[in-house]
Amino acid sequence: MDRHCATRRLRHLARTAIVRLPRLHPHLLRHTYVTTMLDAGVDLRDVQIAARHADPRTTMRYDRARKNLDHHPNYILAAYMASAT
Repeated sequence: MDRHCATRRLRHLARTAIVRLPRLHPHLLRHTYVTTMLDAGVDLRDVQIAARHADPRTTMRYDRARKNLDHHPNYILAAYMASAT
């Protein structure tokens, strides 16, 4: 499966689940995976290994970015889903 096929599959699944996010792509899932591990307190080195980042600076970029999640589509979706229950 290449990245184009993964994008088509993800968008199909989102349509089926009635999830509407602008610019939905597989990297959004990867970003969510990494930031969720960091939020859960997983050690940065362990997150780097799990994400297969060769350079720890790549993982550290996610760590800095998660402080701005209030404007990230994942955060908005999570807040919306939490309020619906």
